[in-house]
Amino acid sequence: MTPTFLEELLLLLSADEKSLVLRPDLTPWLDTATAGALLMDLALRNHIDSDPRQLVVVDTRPTGEPLLDGALDVLGGHPPAGAIDTYVAALARHGERFRAAAVDRLCARGILKRQRGRRFWVFSTHAYPLVDGGAAAAVRARTVAILFGDEIPDPRDVVLISLVSACDLLPALLSPDECVRVRERVALLRRMDLIGQRVGRAIGDIRSVGQAIRHIEGTLALSRAGI
Repeated sequence: MTPTFLEELLLLLSADEKSLVLRPDLTPWLDTATAGALLMDLALRNHIDSDPRQLVVVDTRPTGEPLLDGALDVLGGHPPAGAIDTYVAALARHGERFRAAAVDRLCARGILKRQRGRRFWVFSTHAYPLVDGGAAAAVRARTVAILFGDEIPDPRDVVLISLVSACDLLPALLSPDECVRVRERVALLRRMDLIGQRVGRAIGDIRSVGQAIRHIEGTLALSRAGI
């Protein structure tokens, strides 16, 4: 089974090499990233199309992939054409459900296993140790290879880099010097993916709001302390 972008994204986002544990700082925009991953898969399967102004659902037939068919069901409750942000928001509202389905798929493929424990992530009753650590390592290695390559990658790899960049994963994969070296390469590839650009802006907006809230909270705390 070819992994979906959401599965690959979850493996890349894990802060633990032995189990699926996401960094706490990802929580505010994780639903938006989930929506972006689903839309990108649907776009590559020619079920949706987009331009700088809008997204269009061009094929509502099942894909044969339950995760993506669930995303199509959500999109079916909206007009067949509209602003990309509308569809990102619609899918993001179901982000936790889609991530649970992606984890189930990773378990079915033997990459994760379901194990009761005290180490929680998005799910309240199970931990998810990595059975096949090579799968996560392979996604990381593929991402790094694309970044340092000099050829235009295939559309699937362009989308993967768009997701990695939108989620600000480069510092987790590369050294600071390497991040600088691939900056132009990333910018080139991201220009090829309209949905990735919009998802990246949405995540950036969420971060900006979060930073503003933290600044206000810090100022109030200092004020209360009389500083």
